Amino acid sequence: MPTRVMFLTRSWPRLSQTFIVNEVLALERLGVDLDLWAMAPSGEPVRQPQVARVRAAVTHPTSVASPDDHALVAELAPQRYADTARLVRDRPELSSGYANATTAECFEVAVQLAARMARSEADGIRVAHLHAHFAHDPALVALLVHLLTGVGYSFTAHARDLYQIPRASLLARSRAATSLLTCCAANVDFLAAQLDPESMRKVRVIHHGIDLTQFVPGRPRTDGVTRIVSVGRLVEKKGFPDLLRACARLVGVAPFHLTVYGDGPMRGELEAVCRGLGVDDVVTFAGERDSPVIVDAMREADVFALTPFVTADGDRDGVPNVVVEALASGLPVVATDVGGVAEAVEHGQNGLLAPARDVAAVADHLGSLLRDPARRRMMGARARETAERSFDVNRAAEQLVQVFGVAEVTS
Repeated sequence: MPTRVMFLTRSWPRLSQTFIVNEVLALERLGVDLDLWAMAPSGEPVRQPQVARVRAAVTHPTSVASPDDHALVAELAPQRYADTARLVRDRPELSSGYANATTAECFEVAVQLAARMARSEADGIRVAHLHAHFAHDPALVALLVHLLTGVGYSFTAHARDLYQIPRASLLARSRAATSLLTCCAANVDFLAAQLDPESMRKVRVIHHGIDLTQFVPGRPRTDGVTRIVSVGRLVEKKGFPDLLRACARLVGVAPFHLTVYGDGPMRGELEAVCRGLGVDDVVTFAGERDSPVIVDAMREADVFALTPFVTADGDRDGVPNVVVEALASGLPVVATDVGGVAEAVEHGQNGLLAPARDVAAVADHLGSLLRDPARRRMMGARARETAERSFDVNRAAEQLVQVFGVAEVTS
């Protein structure tokens, strides 16, 4: 019987989660048959053009499963259905902490996925595995589907979804999973303090890869102005005020211009910071843009900069995909050493790292690159080598196929 992998995420398609779209496309190139589910549409007006190349249809579950779905799942496995419903009733705290849905709401989604599995098998296609992106709602749904059907599941833990759910909830998701994936070794260190030894044996790092044919080195302009580019949601953990303050220290050092791509709740505040620092003429907020625009911006840039930090509530980045995109574009990266950034940026080799919130150090690093074009070019060449060696999306997809336990159709 042909096999299929059910793939679940919180929303689709998110501009800030292009790595998921790229992962899906790479899996499809390997011949993996996917059934995509997203708990909610993103509602974003801008989407990446590669979303249109995804072959699998995307299903958004309803808030409440139909009576037919409940009846089908209960009929096929009455004891599993009863036990899972009892767990949902007795342990509502499984969805506590960072969550968008209650445990009962996750159960309704799980019933719909379980019913889809049953109908697929009746049509001659067996769902062999379920993979969920994010440790909060999607991983809880995956756990409940497993309890309803017995189908194995894995999940990928990223950042806030990992650090802001209670330990008991993380343990419940991990103990029943076949694998717990994460995007950086920094997350593994956190997991080691949270999980039991048996669960830790399931943990595996798979870096989010990028399309190395899309992000390639370009030819920066030669007008004497060093172009710094930054990309990210305008939210607290990205640390954009620190980057702006660092740029204010560079005025007069050498001609430069910073362009920030992205949008978010802090945009008005950041524009006010710019005015207060008097750097309006050397900083542009370009707004939210799709990947072709970002590709072109990086090809024309000289340096990439990002200054994230860990917020008071524990929110943080893993390995920001934009950092890897910059490396693949042949750009030296100036960044703060937070989360998994140092797994991509090797200080003094393909970029320069500063302690989080250290504006002076960020300014010193940027200033050194502004004054030394030859060093920028040397680091840029090594940056591309890093991306090719460690962040190829096709290699990451091959690792995922092994986790899923399904044979790839093509090689």
